[in-house]
Amino acid sequence: MGELYAANATLNEPETSVIGHASISDAVTAVLASLPADFVFSAMGPALGHHGIGRLRWQAGPPDGPSAVTGMDIAHFQDGRIHSLYVFIEPGT
Repeated sequence: MGELYAANATLNEPETSVIGHASISDAVTAVLASLPADFVFSAMGPALGHHGIGRLRWQAGPPDGPSAVTGMDIAHFQDGRIHSLYVFIEPGT
């Protein structure tokens, strides 16, 4: 966690925001636990970034089926680590 996120990093999801490594880990664990066990996440194209901001479009769903949810993560980097991450879920998914 410390290699990717700053100590005081913020994860901003549509319904909540959390700060710090432990809270981010708990939030991600809760999201993954709420999805079917066979769901996989995959990138929809390359991650792109410049000037300390990066974005990644993604999809999740069964490995051999259509995506059940799509979205985009936008990250703000400082000193090579994520300082804030914003998760967007596409409407209708």
